[in-house]
Amino acid sequence: MLFRWFENLIDAFKEPSDAMPPPQVGRFYLFYLRQVWPVFLAALLVGLGVALVEVSLFGFVGSIVDMAKQADASTFFTLHGRTLMWMAAVALLARPLLNATHDLLVNQAIVPSLTNRIRWQNHRYVMRQSLGFFQNDYAGRIANRIMQTGASLRQSAVQIVDAIWYVLIYTGSALAMFAHADVWLAVPLAVWLLAYVGTLSWFVPRTRQRSWQSSEARSKLMGRIVDGYSNVLTLKLFAHTHREEAYVAEAMREQTEKLRRMTRLTTAMDATITSLNGLLIVGTSGLAVWLWSQGRVTVGAIALSTGLVIRINNMSGWIMWVVNGIFEDIGTVQDGLTTIAQPRAVQDRPDAVPLVVREGGVRFDDIHFHYGKQGGVIAGLALAVRPGEKIGLVGPSGAGKSTLVNVLLRLYDLEQGRILIDGQDISHVTQESLRSQIGVVTQDTSLLHRSIRDNLLYGRPDATDAQIAEAVRKARADEFIPNLIDGEGRTGFDAHVGERGVKLSGGQRQRIAIARVLLKDAPILVLDEATSALDSEAEAAIQDSLDILMEGKTVIAIAHRLSTIARMDRLVVLDKGRIVETGTHAELIAREGLYARLWARQTGGFVGVEDVVG
Repeated sequence: MLFRWFENLIDAFKEPSDAMPPPQVGRFYLFYLRQVWPVFLAALLVGLGVALVEVSLFGFVGSIVDMAKQADASTFFTLHGRTLMWMAAVALLARPLLNATHDLLVNQAIVPSLTNRIRWQNHRYVMRQSLGFFQNDYAGRIANRIMQTGASLRQSAVQIVDAIWYVLIYTGSALAMFAHADVWLAVPLAVWLLAYVGTLSWFVPRTRQRSWQSSEARSKLMGRIVDGYSNVLTLKLFAHTHREEAYVAEAMREQTEKLRRMTRLTTAMDATITSLNGLLIVGTSGLAVWLWSQGRVTVGAIALSTGLVIRINNMSGWIMWVVNGIFEDIGTVQDGLTTIAQPRAVQDRPDAVPLVVREGGVRFDDIHFHYGKQGGVIAGLALAVRPGEKIGLVGPSGAGKSTLVNVLLRLYDLEQGRILIDGQDISHVTQESLRSQIGVVTQDTSLLHRSIRDNLLYGRPDATDAQIAEAVRKARADEFIPNLIDGEGRTGFDAHVGERGVKLSGGQRQRIAIARVLLKDAPILVLDEATSALDSEAEAAIQDSLDILMEGKTVIAIAHRLSTIARMDRLVVLDKGRIVETGTHAELIAREGLYARLWARQTGGFVGVEDVVG
């Protein structure tokens, strides 16, 4: 019950702000820590209590020595019993209670929940980044930075809270106690403190810089490793094992060298601090003994000063590693910021409203888009698709067909012009509502590494078993799903499909994708090379499912195989981002333009128009 109470102090899944996290390290820390400031304040206050108790124990040692020297053994407990009971209460009750409270705050409240709150909020922000964001980086590096940043931010913040009181209380109390016994006794500690701070001031900023470089190299290494695992079939097919090993080894050598540069500093810092500590112990102990020999301090002062400087010696080593760890973690957070604190290229307007589709008409109004390149990908294109009309986009590679679909889905924002759906500018509606009204079947059907059922439910999360079965039947996926079995013995709809659906054939993946879009039942349908990866037999089998899928919808289809879209109501021929021809298959063949040349190239003159459209 006690553990649960502390564990509930921080909600790991608190709904975050949708604003971009601050790109500056200090403000980034504050952005997350102020969300849980009461817990950190409690940890700070408890840490103060723990430090005071620890210092008081050394004071007790000196007091006991002096009391034992001054009192007769027979009357010792009578004279000092109350003081001894007080000392025992501090050691037996206050110290364990304060330490237990500190551990509960840190281990139950902060470590699991704050770490995962930071990860959760960063993940939610990054998941809403544009498609281009993910295309420009390794998926493994993005994931690594999100995982490491949460842990490093929490760890460094906790270490700062733990260290601050130990530094202030131990050194401050020691100076006060030494000065109280004799002002000269505080001189070695004061000199050591200045040298210690100076040492940290020189080493720590350099350690932070090299730590950031090491973290950046580690993220790069992780990205290359995950990239290889994700494309392991390609690596095996091309039989370049040594080439891939060299590619990863290059990043590993870079990471190793940067890590070595960082550890050189930590080793030098450790040696410097250890030397300073030796001077502190010898100087303080020797001075205490000499002052005692002069009658200026008591034996208890020798015990206090010697014990306390030994404790400070141990603490200084701990503080050194803590400070080093803090700045290493700050370097990791700084590395994470390069991925996490990036503005989104595609964002909903503050006044964005949900898209309402009543008919499904689509209009491209003088649109321009270049992917940031010089020269036009789409330049000044205008196209109207009537509600329920089925059009095919045709053209050579690079003509702008897939780009047209990408801007319709608002995976990228236009540079000029508008796209309207039933008269509503898609830049004025929410991205979620826009994409919920458009069903998409692509050439590279990528399934999630989950069960068949989970993949299908992406189309409609609230679909019933009957609705799933009907969609599967229409997509003709019921022919193979019952026979599926995965490596863990799960069968049918419960079988997992492997990463990106690799355990299924291309035709099976495509049928699952069609069933998923059937479940979605969106009024606008996009087919982007939906059958080009299949052989002719599989394509013919799936074409019937596509015909069912297209019924009653506005359809925009892209296909390099012109035979698959020749039956469309209208064909739109693109070249260099512009519409150069439009009409039915027969009309375009008769014009003997670009479409006719593409058709002749594919058919070799052996397939007549009547064979396709008859």
